Amino acid sequence: MKLLLIIAAILAVIILLGWVGLQVKPKPFAAYPEKTPELKTIPLPRGLPAPVERFYKTLYGNEIPIIETAVMKGSASMSPFGVRLPARFVFVHNAGRDYRHYFEATWFGIPFLKVDEGYIDGESFFESPMGSYYNDPNTNQGANLAVWAEAGFFPSIWLTDERVRWEPVDEHTALLYVPFEDQEENFVVRFNPETDLIDTMEAMRYREAGEGKKKILWITKNEPGETIAGTKLSATGSATWLDQGKPWATFTAEEVNCNVDVSKYIQQRGP
Repeated sequence: MKLLLIIAAILAVIILLGWVGLQVKPKPFAAYPEKTPELKTIPLPRGLPAPVERFYKTLYGNEIPIIETAVMKGSASMSPFGVRLPARFVFVHNAGRDYRHYFEATWFGIPFLKVDEGYIDGESFFESPMGSYYNDPNTNQGANLAVWAEAGFFPSIWLTDERVRWEPVDEHTALLYVPFEDQEENFVVRFNPETDLIDTMEAMRYREAGEGKKKILWITKNEPGETIAGTKLSATGSATWLDQGKPWATFTAEEVNCNVDVSKYIQQRGP
Protein backbone atom coordinates (compact mmCIF):
# COMPACT_ATOMS: atom_id res chain seq x y z
CA MET A 1 0.00 0.00 0.00
CA LYS A 2 2.84 2.38 0.91
CA LEU A 3 4.48 1.70 -2.46
CA LEU A 4 1.22 2.47 -4.27
CA LEU A 5 0.89 5.75 -2.38
CA ILE A 6 4.45 6.72 -3.32
CA ILE A 7 3.81 5.91 -6.99
CA ALA A 8 0.54 7.88 -6.93
CA ALA A 9 2.30 10.86 -5.34
CA ILE A 10 5.06 10.77 -7.96
CA LEU A 11 2.50 10.60 -10.76
CA ALA A 12 0.59 13.51 -9.23
CA VAL A 13 3.76 15.60 -9.09
CA ILE A 14 4.61 14.74 -12.70
CA ILE A 15 1.10 15.66 -13.88
CA LEU A 16 1.16 18.90 -11.88
CA LEU A 17 4.61 19.78 -13.21
CA GLY A 18 3.45 19.07 -16.75
CA TRP A 19 0.38 21.26 -16.30
CA VAL A 20 2.37 24.14 -14.78
CA GLY A 21 4.86 24.01 -17.63
CA LEU A 22 2.06 24.40 -20.16
CA GLN A 23 0.83 27.57 -18.45
CA VAL A 24 4.07 29.45 -19.15
CA LYS A 25 3.79 31.69 -22.18
CA PRO A 26 6.86 31.65 -24.45
CA LYS A 27 8.94 34.77 -24.98
CA PRO A 28 8.28 36.53 -28.30
CA PHE A 29 10.62 36.08 -31.24
CA ALA A 30 13.01 38.91 -32.01
CA ALA A 31 11.34 41.77 -33.85
CA TYR A 32 11.67 41.86 -37.63
CA PRO A 33 14.45 44.32 -38.59
CA GLU A 34 12.26 46.23 -41.07
CA LYS A 35 9.12 48.19 -40.25
CA THR A 36 6.11 49.04 -42.39
CA PRO A 37 6.88 51.99 -44.68
CA GLU A 38 4.32 54.54 -45.80
CA LEU A 39 1.78 52.64 -47.88
CA LYS A 40 0.48 53.61 -51.30
CA THR A 41 -3.29 53.49 -51.73
CA ILE A 42 -6.04 53.09 -54.31
CA PRO A 43 -9.59 54.48 -54.12
CA LEU A 44 -12.24 52.18 -52.67
CA PRO A 45 -13.72 50.35 -55.70
CA ARG A 46 -17.36 50.87 -56.55
CA GLY A 47 -19.99 48.18 -56.85
CA LEU A 48 -18.99 46.11 -53.83
CA PRO A 49 -21.65 44.12 -51.94
CA ALA A 50 -23.13 46.27 -49.16
CA PRO A 51 -21.50 44.49 -46.17
CA VAL A 52 -18.13 44.43 -47.95
CA GLU A 53 -18.27 48.16 -48.67
CA ARG A 54 -19.19 48.91 -45.05
CA PHE A 55 -16.32 46.72 -43.85
CA TYR A 56 -13.71 48.54 -45.91
CA LYS A 57 -15.07 51.99 -45.12
CA THR A 58 -15.01 51.16 -41.41
CA LEU A 59 -11.48 49.82 -41.67
CA TYR A 60 -9.77 52.16 -44.13
CA GLY A 61 -12.18 54.87 -45.23
CA ASN A 62 -12.11 55.58 -48.96
CA GLU A 63 -8.41 54.85 -49.52
CA ILE A 64 -7.31 51.20 -49.63
CA PRO A 65 -3.64 50.44 -48.84
CA ILE A 66 -1.65 48.34 -51.30
CA ILE A 67 0.03 45.52 -49.38
CA GLU A 68 2.45 43.19 -51.14
CA THR A 69 4.19 41.39 -48.26
CA ALA A 70 3.65 40.84 -44.55
CA VAL A 71 5.53 39.43 -41.58
CA MET A 72 3.49 38.53 -38.49
CA LYS A 73 4.91 37.28 -35.20
CA GLY A 74 3.10 36.41 -32.03
CA SER A 75 1.89 33.83 -29.54
CA ALA A 76 -0.46 30.92 -30.01
CA SER A 77 -2.37 28.17 -28.27
CA MET A 78 -2.51 24.92 -30.24
CA SER A 79 -3.83 21.41 -29.65
CA PRO A 80 -2.43 19.11 -32.35
CA PHE A 81 -2.72 16.03 -30.08
CA GLY A 82 -5.76 16.97 -28.04
CA VAL A 83 -3.60 18.71 -25.40
CA ARG A 84 -3.50 22.51 -25.55
CA LEU A 85 0.08 23.72 -25.96
CA PRO A 86 1.46 27.25 -25.66
CA ALA A 87 3.40 28.29 -28.74
CA ARG A 88 4.92 31.16 -30.66
CA PHE A 89 4.78 31.66 -34.39
CA VAL A 90 6.10 33.44 -37.46
CA PHE A 91 3.94 33.98 -40.55
CA VAL A 92 5.59 35.34 -43.70
CA HIS A 93 3.50 36.24 -46.76
CA ASN A 94 3.93 37.23 -50.35
CA ALA A 95 0.41 38.59 -50.26
CA GLY A 96 -2.03 36.44 -52.20
CA ARG A 97 0.63 34.00 -53.43
CA ASP A 98 3.04 32.39 -50.98
CA TYR A 99 3.51 31.94 -47.26
CA ARG A 100 5.78 30.32 -44.69
CA HIS A 101 4.83 29.31 -41.14
CA TYR A 102 7.16 28.48 -38.28
CA PHE A 103 5.76 27.23 -34.96
CA GLU A 104 7.43 26.36 -31.67
CA ALA A 105 5.35 24.65 -29.00
CA THR A 106 6.91 25.18 -25.57
CA TRP A 107 7.00 23.79 -22.04
CA PHE A 108 8.11 26.20 -19.30
CA GLY A 109 8.86 28.49 -22.25
CA ILE A 110 11.35 26.00 -23.71
CA PRO A 111 10.71 24.88 -27.33
CA PHE A 112 10.14 21.13 -27.63
CA LEU A 113 8.18 20.85 -30.88
CA LYS A 114 9.19 22.79 -33.99
CA VAL A 115 7.25 22.83 -37.26
CA ASP A 116 8.01 24.45 -40.60
CA GLU A 117 5.31 24.56 -43.25
CA GLY A 118 4.43 26.69 -46.21
CA TYR A 119 3.21 27.18 -49.73
CA ILE A 120 5.76 28.48 -52.22
CA ASP A 121 5.22 28.74 -55.97
CA GLY A 122 2.05 26.66 -55.76
CA GLU A 123 3.62 23.77 -53.81
CA SER A 124 3.13 23.04 -50.12
CA PHE A 125 5.59 21.58 -47.62
CA PHE A 126 5.31 20.33 -44.04
CA GLU A 127 8.36 19.48 -41.93
CA SER A 128 8.09 18.28 -38.34
CA PRO A 129 9.38 15.57 -35.96
CA MET A 130 6.15 13.64 -36.68
CA GLY A 131 6.94 13.43 -40.38
CA SER A 132 7.32 15.51 -43.52
CA TYR A 133 5.57 15.70 -46.89
CA TYR A 134 5.82 17.86 -49.95
CA ASN A 135 3.49 19.05 -52.72
CA ASP A 136 0.58 16.90 -51.60
CA PRO A 137 -2.55 17.90 -53.61
CA ASN A 138 -4.80 18.04 -50.53
CA THR A 139 -2.30 20.12 -48.61
CA ASN A 140 -1.85 22.43 -51.60
CA GLN A 141 -5.59 23.14 -51.55
CA GLY A 142 -5.62 23.82 -47.81
CA ALA A 143 -2.48 25.91 -47.94
CA ASN A 144 -3.89 28.08 -50.69
CA LEU A 145 -6.93 28.76 -48.52
CA ALA A 146 -4.58 29.72 -45.68
CA VAL A 147 -2.88 32.24 -47.99
CA TRP A 148 -6.19 34.06 -48.33
CA ALA A 149 -7.63 33.50 -44.84
CA GLU A 150 -4.52 34.86 -43.12
CA ALA A 151 -4.88 37.96 -45.26
CA GLY A 152 -7.45 38.86 -42.62
CA PHE A 153 -4.48 40.54 -40.93
CA PHE A 154 -4.07 42.72 -44.09
CA PRO A 155 -7.44 42.46 -45.89
CA SER A 156 -6.86 45.15 -48.52
CA ILE A 157 -5.40 42.34 -50.69
CA TRP A 158 -8.98 41.12 -51.22
CA LEU A 159 -9.57 44.31 -53.21
CA THR A 160 -6.19 45.10 -54.74
CA ASP A 161 -5.61 41.63 -56.25
CA GLU A 162 -7.47 41.50 -59.58
CA ARG A 163 -7.92 37.73 -59.32
CA VAL A 164 -10.19 38.10 -56.28
CA ARG A 165 -13.90 38.89 -56.49
CA TRP A 166 -16.82 39.40 -54.12
CA GLU A 167 -20.45 38.38 -54.57
CA PRO A 168 -23.40 39.41 -52.39
CA VAL A 169 -25.44 37.03 -50.25
CA ASP A 170 -27.41 39.16 -47.81
CA GLU A 171 -27.09 42.26 -45.61
CA HIS A 172 -24.34 40.74 -43.45
CA THR A 173 -22.86 37.98 -45.63
CA ALA A 174 -20.82 37.84 -48.84
CA LEU A 175 -18.88 35.28 -50.87
CA LEU A 176 -15.16 35.81 -51.40
CA TYR A 177 -13.75 34.03 -54.48
CA VAL A 178 -9.99 33.44 -54.61
CA PRO A 179 -7.77 31.77 -57.23
CA PHE A 180 -6.43 28.24 -56.86
CA GLU A 181 -4.42 26.70 -59.70
CA ASP A 182 -6.71 26.89 -62.77
CA GLN A 183 -9.92 27.28 -60.77
CA GLU A 184 -11.46 29.18 -57.84
CA GLU A 185 -12.20 28.47 -54.20
CA ASN A 186 -14.59 30.51 -52.09
CA PHE A 187 -15.19 31.62 -48.55
CA VAL A 188 -18.50 32.50 -46.93
CA VAL A 189 -17.66 35.72 -45.08
CA ARG A 190 -19.95 36.79 -42.24
CA PHE A 191 -19.85 40.39 -40.98
CA ASN A 192 -20.76 41.63 -37.52
CA PRO A 193 -24.01 43.66 -37.74
CA GLU A 194 -22.86 46.03 -34.98
CA THR A 195 -19.22 46.72 -35.94
CA ASP A 196 -19.36 45.94 -39.71
CA LEU A 197 -16.09 44.03 -39.27
CA ILE A 198 -15.61 40.37 -40.19
CA ASP A 199 -16.74 37.79 -37.65
CA THR A 200 -16.00 34.52 -39.48
CA MET A 201 -14.80 33.04 -42.75
CA GLU A 202 -15.84 29.53 -43.80
CA ALA A 203 -14.48 27.27 -46.53
CA MET A 204 -14.38 23.57 -47.41
CA ARG A 205 -10.79 22.42 -46.85
CA TYR A 206 -8.80 19.19 -46.77
CA ARG A 207 -7.39 18.50 -43.30
CA GLU A 208 -5.24 15.49 -44.17
CA ALA A 209 -2.75 14.61 -46.86
CA GLY A 210 -3.26 11.61 -49.14
CA GLU A 211 -5.94 10.15 -51.36
CA GLY A 212 -9.48 9.32 -50.30
CA LYS A 213 -9.89 12.19 -47.86
CA LYS A 214 -12.92 14.45 -47.68
CA LYS A 215 -13.09 18.19 -47.29
CA ILE A 216 -14.31 19.49 -43.93
CA LEU A 217 -15.81 22.87 -43.15
CA TRP A 218 -12.99 25.08 -41.85
CA ILE A 219 -13.95 28.18 -39.88
CA THR A 220 -11.68 31.09 -39.00
CA LYS A 221 -12.94 33.61 -36.47
CA ASN A 222 -11.82 37.06 -35.39
CA GLU A 223 -11.85 36.87 -31.61
CA PRO A 224 -12.81 39.91 -29.49
CA GLY A 225 -10.14 41.74 -27.54
CA GLU A 226 -7.05 43.72 -28.47
CA THR A 227 -6.53 45.07 -31.96
CA ILE A 228 -3.44 45.23 -34.14
CA ALA A 229 -1.63 48.47 -33.38
CA GLY A 230 -2.93 51.38 -35.44
CA THR A 231 -5.88 49.43 -36.88
CA LYS A 232 -9.38 48.21 -36.02
CA LEU A 233 -8.42 44.63 -36.91
CA SER A 234 -8.62 42.01 -34.18
CA ALA A 235 -5.17 40.83 -33.11
CA THR A 236 -6.46 37.33 -32.29
CA GLY A 237 -7.91 34.78 -34.65
CA SER A 238 -8.92 31.16 -34.20
CA ALA A 239 -9.30 28.19 -36.53
CA THR A 240 -11.90 25.44 -36.07
CA TRP A 241 -12.79 22.25 -37.92
CA LEU A 242 -16.57 21.80 -37.85
CA ASP A 243 -16.40 18.18 -36.68
CA GLN A 244 -14.24 19.16 -33.68
CA GLY A 245 -16.58 21.92 -32.56
CA LYS A 246 -13.95 24.11 -30.90
CA PRO A 247 -10.78 25.90 -32.06
CA TRP A 248 -7.73 23.71 -32.52
CA ALA A 249 -5.56 26.84 -32.64
CA THR A 250 -5.71 30.48 -31.58
CA PHE A 251 -3.16 33.01 -32.83
CA THR A 252 -2.44 36.48 -31.45
CA ALA A 253 -0.41 38.76 -33.67
CA GLU A 254 1.91 40.86 -31.52
CA GLU A 255 3.86 42.36 -34.43
CA VAL A 256 2.72 42.98 -38.01
CA ASN A 257 4.95 44.61 -40.63
CA CYS A 258 3.84 45.05 -44.23
CA ASN A 259 5.67 45.79 -47.49
CA VAL A 260 9.03 44.68 -46.09
CA ASP A 261 11.58 42.60 -47.97
CA VAL A 262 10.74 38.89 -47.47
CA SER A 263 12.55 37.47 -50.51
CA LYS A 264 15.01 35.49 -48.35
CA TYR A 265 12.96 35.25 -45.18
CA ILE A 266 10.12 33.37 -46.86
CA GLN A 267 12.56 30.70 -48.12
CA GLN A 268 14.38 29.95 -44.86
CA ARG A 269 13.46 27.56 -42.06
CA GLY A 270 13.11 28.45 -38.41
CA PRO A 271 12.44 31.86 -36.84
